[in-house]
Amino acid sequence: MNAADYFLRNARDDAPAFVTAEGQVTYAQFRAMCIHLVAELTARGICSGERVAILAKNSPFWAAAYLAVLKLGAVAVPISNLYPPDEVRRVLDFAECKFLFFDKPALVKYASISGGLPYFLLDNNLLQADSAPWTESAPGFDPESDAALMPTSGTTARPRLVRITHRNLQANTNSIIEYLELTATERMMVVLPFYYCYGASLLHTHLRVGATLVISNTFTYPETVLDMMESAQCTGFAGVPSTYQILLRNSTFPRRQLPHLKKLQQAGGKLHNALLQELAASHPEARVYVMYGQTEATARLSYLPPELLQRKLGSIGRGIPGVSLKVLDENGNPIRPGETGEIVAQGQNISPGYLEDEEANREKFRNGLLYTGDLATVDEDGFIYIVDRKSDFIKSYGHRISSYEIESCILQIPQVVSVAVVGLPDEQAGEQIAAFVVRQTGAALNEQDVLQHCRVHLARHMLPQSVIFLPALPLNAHGKVLKSELRKMKAAA
Repeated sequence: MNAADYFLRNARDDAPAFVTAEGQVTYAQFRAMCIHLVAELTARGICSGERVAILAKNSPFWAAAYLAVLKLGAVAVPISNLYPPDEVRRVLDFAECKFLFFDKPALVKYASISGGLPYFLLDNNLLQADSAPWTESAPGFDPESDAALMPTSGTTARPRLVRITHRNLQANTNSIIEYLELTATERMMVVLPFYYCYGASLLHTHLRVGATLVISNTFTYPETVLDMMESAQCTGFAGVPSTYQILLRNSTFPRRQLPHLKKLQQAGGKLHNALLQELAASHPEARVYVMYGQTEATARLSYLPPELLQRKLGSIGRGIPGVSLKVLDENGNPIRPGETGEIVAQGQNISPGYLEDEEANREKFRNGLLYTGDLATVDEDGFIYIVDRKSDFIKSYGHRISSYEIESCILQIPQVVSVAVVGLPDEQAGEQIAAFVVRQTGAALNEQDVLQHCRVHLARHMLPQSVIFLPALPLNAHGKVLKSELRKMKAAA
């Protein structure tokens, strides 16, 4: 089945699909927008298999453009509207895009580097699209064809685009809906961008069940988001670690009355145990789902059932329905409890690979398995605990040190909003440990306070050699900390 047909099959026409600061869009209006954009693409000569870029902030119009591309059998290329112009140009060229969807801010920012590509402007005029019946694609549609090329958050010499098929999208969406028990009554607060696989998964799952997506495009002022959650009676919220760090340590979220909030999703990196406990305590009526995934897996790979949060604190759980997760040693054998190995995944949600990158494909995708690059251990019940990314381990004085463990320690200090620990080149130690810390507004915390806390709670070889306070940590377009930028920052200083 075509993924666009799959996403729009179950919703009632009069049900609200999207709520924004400007108003509400029903599923009937949304379908009409999708059909209008399919006709626009067809009139511009866009054919099945051709790549179409979407460069815009989250909106019903972004979603309509995305589904129109999928419906036509073309390939969507979602691009971050935070990328610098040169990076956007690199993605457009590498993906060989034939058409562009812009919103007005993106048109102003990027039109000069679009290279004369034909484009369509996504704006309120789409709300005037005439109603037309949605006709499902012919039964012979190939679900193994590419639906999207998703940029990853890593940095490489050229863009790295993950191929996501129509089957990948449907398999992962089915799995997520099953374990989250999603229904048409959900009202999901969306602050994650749709160009990010985690944000896209919110779009996919909630469209599929005919639920409502409440969109906010700024998290600079979290109180504005919380006000919108309250007024829209949101039942769900999803965030990455940096999102929850701000909410829990620098907003009124822990004290807010949000009686409709029932589900909290956390993924996109490991939220430290101290903050997970604060999150669960802040809104005890809401179920907290700790999840793990990768762009190469469409979105989700594992989840921890909320009722096990305290008993299995720090675990990412086990594979979601339809996904097999194993932790293997260097010889490809399953590890025993207490040992460390690499997380390896198998399932219909696993991408067929990167676009035109055979070397990376050989490294990441082998024998139908996805090698995640995340190191983990398991307990006696088979629950998985991430130790660290391979690239984030610090080697100091012969010790192999988990940056995550040091970060967890520092986050036990209540005045700390967020922290990132990196290894820096050092002739004597191999690497010295540096901690970059963001304090609560007005906090008097200093370097010696942090170091003294670490001396009490960490082994000597794990103590940071320096503590650097920043107003905010550098984040990529997906909200993940850019440790490479912190290393550059320290080297320049």
